[in-house]
Amino acid sequence: MIGNNSLGSLTGKSVVGPDGESIGKVADVYESTDGGGGTFATVNTGLFGGGTSFFPLDQAELSGDDVSVPYTKSFIKDAPRVENDEELTAPEEQRLFEYYSAGGLGETGTQPVPRGTAREDVDGDGVYDDVQDTAVGRDTSGLTTDDAMTRSEERLEVGTATQEVGRARLRKRVITETETRTVPVSHEEVRVEREPITGANRGPALDGPAISEEGHEVVLNAEKPVVAKEAVPVERVRLDKETVTDQVEVTEDVRKEQIEVDGADDVYPAGSDETRSRTEKDVEPRT
Repeated sequence: MIGNNSLGSLTGKSVVGPDGESIGKVADVYESTDGGGGTFATVNTGLFGGGTSFFPLDQAELSGDDVSVPYTKSFIKDAPRVENDEELTAPEEQRLFEYYSAGGLGETGTQPVPRGTAREDVDGDGVYDDVQDTAVGRDTSGLTTDDAMTRSEERLEVGTATQEVGRARLRKRVITETETRTVPVSHEEVRVEREPITGANRGPALDGPAISEEGHEVVLNAEKPVVAKEAVPVERVRLDKETVTDQVEVTEDVRKEQIEVDGADDVYPAGSDETRSRTEKDVEPRT
């Protein structure tokens, strides 16, 4: 039998049956939760790692890089199929023990037996010896394990996971807009003024020849718009994030077991108040 200290090294080792028959590679080891050491291991019996089957470690022996078992490859491949997850349930474990207990004689002639003696049925009456005188009724699906039936149901657990859904960027580009402004501009215009000869202006008027050709000019000025442009900072722009919480409905199917009472007048849905009020008893929980 393989010791507890060697369980961690079994993964990847070759499983060998009677007469050195190659069965496959050890995939996982399932240890007992009650402190009893290793219970089962899984072996890949198909091509490319497919066809995973369970086999008990009770009759297995570790020989170098090989795990020797007294079962043929075909017998292991025909073992009851159970879900290959992180935990082997009690009913699944029981089905496997019953399968390997009922047959599986290898070429060595060794008959595998269930782990330990606490769950044996020595007299073969279909009731485990440790509950022989305490169980009420009988189990119709296998050996009688205790005086109750365990009802299980799936519980929906919903969480959240963060994932990238998009990105936001700041980018500057130059655009041209046309602005129109109104600015006042002034200009000079010529105006002709005539005045009669009087005593006040007689001197300048008679200064010079009596008849002659003369010219006189005036400079006219005008304003025009002058445009100048200046770049000035007007604001700062940055990106920030805020978390907004929405309510999202999640819909998923969950399974639950319903226990029906055959032969009784009423059948109540599992978990209802009426069921509990009529069936609750002070009993020890099943382990």
